[in-house]
Amino acid sequence: MILDLQLPGMDGLALCAELRRDKRTRALPVVMLTARGDEADRVVGLEVGADDYVVKPFSPKELVARVRALLRRLDRHEDEEASLVLGPLEIDGARHTVRWQGQPVHLTAKEFALLVALVEAKGRVLSRQVLLEQVWGYSYAEGTRTVDVHVRRLREKLPGIAGRLITVKSLGYRLAREGEE
Repeated sequence: MILDLQLPGMDGLALCAELRRDKRTRALPVVMLTARGDEADRVVGLEVGADDYVVKPFSPKELVARVRALLRRLDRHEDEEASLVLGPLEIDGARHTVRWQGQPVHLTAKEFALLVALVEAKGRVLSRQVLLEQVWGYSYAEGTRTVDVHVRRLREKLPGIAGRLITVKSLGYRLAREGEE
C-alpha cells in the first residue's frame, strides 16, 4: 500500500496504525508518501508501522524501484522453506510468521526481514549500512534512524531476545547466541 499522510477523513498515521492492529492487514507492506520530511516525522511514520518512507517531491522511478525492492524481499521470504529456530524463537519464512515460546508475535514486513537478517548472521555484527541495503534495499543515508527505530521495536515486541540484541557502538547490531552477551 502506498499511503499519503494527508488523507480526507483520517490521518495516514492513524490508518497505518489501524492496518497494523488488524490481523488481516498486519503484514501488508506500507510505503508512506508525504511532504513531511523532518527526521521526527520519518521516525514516527516508521514507528507506527510503515516499511518505507518517501518524501515529496520524489522521483516516480525511485518510488517504483522502492516498491519493487520491497516486493522482491517479500517474495524471497515466501520462497524460504526452512524455519529458523533460535531457542524459543521460531521464524517461518514461508508463512512469514514468528513465534516466541509457541505464541505468535506480530511483526511488520521490515521488522520480520530485520529479525531474519540478524538471526542468519549467527552472532556477527551487521552494520547499519548493511542492514539498510539488505532489509530496506538502499544505501546508508547519513543521520537516518530507520534501523535504530526498527531494532527498538523488535526489542519491544520480543522482550525475550531484547537482552541478546546487542548494539555495537559506532558499528551496528548483532544478535548474541544463547548464553553469550
